[in-house]
Amino acid sequence: MLAYSYNYCMKLSAKDLIKLILSKEDMTQKELAYILTNKIGKKYTQDGLSRKLNRDTITYREVALITDILGYEIKIEHK
Repeated sequence: MLAYSYNYCMKLSAKDLIKLILSKEDMTQKELAYILTNKIGKKYTQDGLSRKLNRDTITYREVALITDILGYEIKIEHK
């Protein structure tokens, strides 16, 4: 389980969060891009995924899909 506090997560960008999970799962961005392409039918490349992460233009929907693919979920809980 990958659980972090609110304060820690608020300091993470989507890029850092995804890189952290990829590292934990021993997966590359290239492998993730391949899985995304096959899962949703939209062409993803490692370079395109990297640009989205670096420019911080990745959508919440994409982050949610990536976390789901990697076996994680995003939780929002009332304090």
